[in-house]
Amino acid sequence: MADLFFFLEVLIGGLLSGVLYSLVALGFVLIYKASGVFNFAQGAMVLLAGLTFVRLTQILGSEHPWDGMFVLALAITFAVMIALAFAVERVVLRPLVNQAQIIMFMATIGLTFFLEGAAQGVWGSQVHRLNLGVSELPIIIGDVLLPPLDLVAAAAAAAMVAGLAVFFSRTRIGRALRAVADDHQAALSVGIPLQSIWVVVWSVAGIVALFAGLVWGAKLGVQFSLTLVALKALPVLILGGFTSIPGAIIGGLIIGASEKLAEVFIGPLVGGAIENWFPYMLALVFLLFRPQGLFGEKIIKRV
Repeated sequence: MADLFFFLEVLIGGLLSGVLYSLVALGFVLIYKASGVFNFAQGAMVLLAGLTFVRLTQILGSEHPWDGMFVLALAITFAVMIALAFAVERVVLRPLVNQAQIIMFMATIGLTFFLEGAAQGVWGSQVHRLNLGVSELPIIIGDVLLPPLDLVAAAAAAAMVAGLAVFFSRTRIGRALRAVADDHQAALSVGIPLQSIWVVVWSVAGIVALFAGLVWGAKLGVQFSLTLVALKALPVLILGGFTSIPGAIIGGLIIGASEKLAEVFIGPLVGGAIENWFPYMLALVFLLFRPQGLFGEKIIKRV
C-alpha cells in the first residue's frame, strides 16, 4: 500500500508539473496558429515578464503578496506585455507579411536575444526570490504529499487554458486565426485585419508568459534559466500538435507524468538523472509514428 501511495504522489506531482508545461506550450500554439511560425522568443517573454514584475515589486516597496503595490506591479507588467505585442507587430511582423516562414522564424530568434538582453540590461541579472503568498507546507491527502504552489498554479492554469480554448474555438477571432495562419495574403483579401489579429494573439501570448513567469519564478526563482523552461514545451508540442490547444494540455500532462515516473522508477536502473532528457527521447520516438502529434492537423499535399 505504501508503494501505491508513493506511486500516486509521483504521478500527481508529474501531472501538476505537466499543467505548467502546458501553459508554456500554449504560448507557442497561439503564435503558431496566428502566423504558422514557431515563436522562439516565448521563453524570453517569460523571463521578461517575471523579471519586470519582481523588480517592480521591489521598486514600489511591496511588503507582502497581494498588497496594493503588488497589484500595481502586476498591472504595470500586464501593460508592458501588451505594449510588447504592439511593438512586435509594428516593428517585426508587419514588414514580413507574406514572407517565407523561415524568415519570420529567424526574426523570432533575433527577438529572443533582444528581449533577453533588454530584460537583464534594464533590471539586472541577479536571481530574485518571488513570493506569491502560497504556503510552503505540503498538503497531506491520505499518505500523499502535494505541494500547495503546484496545486494553486495548476488550478489557475487549467482555468486559463479552458478559457482560451473556448475563446479561440468559438469566436470570430479564432476563425480569423486559422485563416491568417493558412495564407496571410488571402486573409487580407477577404477583409481580415491581419495586424489586429497579430496584436491580439501576441497580447494573449504575453499574458500567458506573464502567468508562466510568476509561477515558474516562484518555483525556481526569477533568473535567466526561466528561458530554458520553454524548451520543455518542445516535446509537449510534438506530442500534442503545434496547432492544438487541447493537444498542448494533453501533451503537457503526458510529458510531466512520464518524466517524473521515469526519473523515480527507471532512473536508478540507468544511473539516474534522466528527467531532463527523457521527454525529448519520448518525443523522438513519438515522431516516428505520428509526426503531426495527437491532435495536430495531418498535412496532405497534392501533386
